Amino acid sequence: MAKRFITGAVLIAVVALIAWVDSFWLTWAFFGVIYLFAFYEALNLYGMKEHNNLYFWALILWVVAAFYPNPDDLFFVVAIIFASFLAYHKDYDTKNFLPFLYPAASFLFLLSLYKDFGMDALIWLVIIVALTDIGAYFVGKAFGRRKFCDTSPNKTWEGVIGGVLIATVAGSYYGLVLVDTAFSVVISLLVSVASVFGDLFESYLKRRAGVKDSGNILPGHGGVLDRVDGYLFAAPSMVILLRGLL
Repeated sequence: MAKRFITGAVLIAVVALIAWVDSFWLTWAFFGVIYLFAFYEALNLYGMKEHNNLYFWALILWVVAAFYPNPDDLFFVVAIIFASFLAYHKDYDTKNFLPFLYPAASFLFLLSLYKDFGMDALIWLVIIVALTDIGAYFVGKAFGRRKFCDTSPNKTWEGVIGGVLIATVAGSYYGLVLVDTAFSVVISLLVSVASVFGDLFESYLKRRAGVKDSGNILPGHGGVLDRVDGYLFAAPSMVILLRGLL
């Protein structure tokens, strides 16, 4: 618990500093470091440790994203290139596309969220995802009785519902800096639910790979994916909702 607390405090301080500076290049670099570690951990979860050549393309993708107006569009470019390559080399390993689907695509959406809607949107996202996770833990510990699903046996329905409600209330309040009350409530609720399933999906990958954590780079917390899993479903959801509702 001491390691977990210290690591958590350092992470909060770094995130707070980046939010305060509010520089595109600093934010891009910070996301880029997280992205490359997450990409590495995803390769391990997919059983693709030997596919080291994919790191080069992952890095190229992130560099291009810095200059492209809509970074999330690049995922579809990658998909087209991959499908074309697969059609040309019919025996090409389709697993090579997996790390670009998850987590790469979600990081492109994270960068798009900042580019399109600014630091306030990122802070809003952090509030929603963090409180969903924290609320689910404490409400689940206090009142949890019914298992949420087999993929993550420690989650309870009571904890998930409690976390979503807490995140929706707090998120709705902060979201008023960007949208009106009705939209703030809807977006906070749906993004919170998305973050639950982002966490669940990473749990599914770990269970399938037979590991407890995605990595060990963060003392007391496991790997990078263990800390950002909720954001990887929540960020695309927030971008889509903000673009559709505004």
